[in-house]
Amino acid sequence: TGLAVGMGAGQMLLVLLATCTVMSAKDPLLNICMDAKHHKTKPGPEGMLYDQCAPWKDNACCTANTSSEAHKDQSNLYNFNWNHCGVMPPKCKRHFIQDTCLYECSPNLGPWIDQVDSSWRRERILHVPLCKEDCEEWWEDCKDYVTCKENWHKGWNWATGTNRCPWGSMCRPFSHVFPRPKDLCEKIWSNSYKYTTEHRGSGRCIQMWFDPAQGNPNVVVAKYYAWKKRSSPAWMENMTPETDEAMRALPWPVLVLLPLALVVVPEGAWGLWIP
Repeated sequence: TGLAVGMGAGQMLLVLLATCTVMSAKDPLLNICMDAKHHKTKPGPEGMLYDQCAPWKDNACCTANTSSEAHKDQSNLYNFNWNHCGVMPPKCKRHFIQDTCLYECSPNLGPWIDQVDSSWRRERILHVPLCKEDCEEWWEDCKDYVTCKENWHKGWNWATGTNRCPWGSMCRPFSHVFPRPKDLCEKIWSNSYKYTTEHRGSGRCIQMWFDPAQGNPNVVVAKYYAWKKRSSPAWMENMTPETDEAMRALPWPVLVLLPLALVVVPEGAWGLWIP
C-alpha cells in the first residue's frame, strides 16, 4: 500500500539521517573515560583484565595493572584498606571489587561525569542510576560486616599512610550504619550512585555485574541517558562552543532530507523513534 511504501521510505530516510548525524558529530557523553588518577585517556581493548574486571576487556578505561590492583586488600590504587574494622568477608568484598572495576574500567559513565576540584582527579561520577538488584545484593552480602564510617570518601585517619577509623569512632554493623540498600549505595561514595527500582536488562540502569558473553548492557543505558541529558534545557545552556558546533554542524544530506522525512513518515510513527 501507499502507506507501507511511505513508512518504508521514511524509515530509510531516518536511517540515513541518523548515519549522517553520527558521522558529523561524536557524542561527547558516550564511550569516554573520566579524567581521574588511573584512567586511560581513551577507552580501548585490553588483552587481559584481571578476574572481576574481565567483562570490560573488549573496551576499557583501565589497564591490566589497575584491574589487578583492584582485587588487593591493600591496593596501591588509593592505599585504601577494606579491613579497617576487621576482615571483610569475601562475599561482601566481591561487591567492592566489582564497584572498583566499574569505576576504573567502564567507558559508559559519561552522562554522569561531574567536574571536581581534587588533588587526585579532575572528574568523578555523580548519581549513576544503579540497578535495584546490584544495590540490594551488595547490601545483603555486606549487612553483617562492620564499619566505622558512613561516607568512605572522606574523614579517615591517614596518619599511617592508609585509612584508619577516626579517633572516637566505633565499628558498627553495616545494617546499623546503612539501614537500607539505598543508604549504602548512595552514601558510601558521596552520591556516586543513585538507588533505583529499575531492573537489570531494563536499559534504564547501570549494572555492576553482567555477563560479557551477552554484551555490555550499559552501552544502551548510557545512550538513553545521554539522549535525555542532551534534551534538557540545562544541557543546552551549559553546552560548550565546541560541542555546540559539533552537534549543530550537520552535513547537507540531513538538511535536505529532513523536511522530506517529516512529510513521508506518518504521524504517530515518530513516537517510535528514540535516539
